Amino acid sequence: MKPFTYERPGDLTTALALAADIPGARFLAGGTNLVDLMKLQIEQPTHLVDISRLPLAEIEDTPEGGLRLGAMTTNSQVAADPRVRARYPVLAQAILSGASGQLRNKATTAGNLLQRTRCAYFYDTTKPCNKREPGAGCAAIGGIYANTAIFGASEACVATHPSDMAVALTALDAKIETQSGAGEARVLAMDGFHRLPGDTPHIETELRPAEMITAVVLPPPPPGGQIYRKARERASYAFAIGSVAVAGGKVALGAVAHKPWRAEAAELALEQGASPAEAMAAELKGARPDGHNDFKLKLMTRLGAACLTTTGAGDDQ
Repeated sequence: MKPFTYERPGDLTTALALAADIPGARFLAGGTNLVDLMKLQIEQPTHLVDISRLPLAEIEDTPEGGLRLGAMTTNSQVAADPRVRARYPVLAQAILSGASGQLRNKATTAGNLLQRTRCAYFYDTTKPCNKREPGAGCAAIGGIYANTAIFGASEACVATHPSDMAVALTALDAKIETQSGAGEARVLAMDGFHRLPGDTPHIETELRPAEMITAVVLPPPPPGGQIYRKARERASYAFAIGSVAVAGGKVALGAVAHKPWRAEAAELALEQGASPAEAMAAELKGARPDGHNDFKLKLMTRLGAACLTTTGAGDDQ
């Protein structure tokens, strides 16, 4: 691990100012991903700004009938909240399908959205990776790793986003509130927060330098059923090889792209009266597997159709 300095500010304004003023500074929340990457020297911050004790850990009702999840709420806290369990079961299911109880006790809402890919070549520092070193190349292209993207990939990167929670939030049309050191506050749509790789896979979100997520806002719960299902190589403590979140008529897919993938073609097909299987087939027409990950076509078709059938999505069309 490279040497770094550390500071725990007592308020948000100071934290934002430190991140803006110190080159190479990074925010530290639960540390469940950042610290691991620092040990591998994939991440090399010069200064850590510990925000774990800032007053951003509340879950609050919104006037519109939704919920505001503070950035520092833990995954366990969100999944156990009675309002989340009753009104947003897809979110609780997604969170509980990820990691272990110990990690969920530390991992935060904002940190979960900002975790980096689990691509084997990204973690192997002996192999070229454009996400670690722009312009180095992508060893996963033509490699033997199968958990790569079937949507939205580029010649620079075929990695997938690892978050379960982010897939559920995408199906729920969540919003992300941010604040910068300059005092600017922004609200970003969850579906537009993460970026496709293009030529710059190292730029993973729409966050600006020294900008911090302060909350995630859930709209009022949608009508209709909700479900999250995840396929993985072992029963627990494993990242998805494919996942599906359904919230009313909204569908999002996980482990298929560089970001949580909104299944707009499937949603449109459902609106037009398609069956769950037909809707998923419409979505998968746009997939571009690479040979090693061809299995994801059948996996996502069947998993998605099962979820849509279980929730009754499209039944009222």
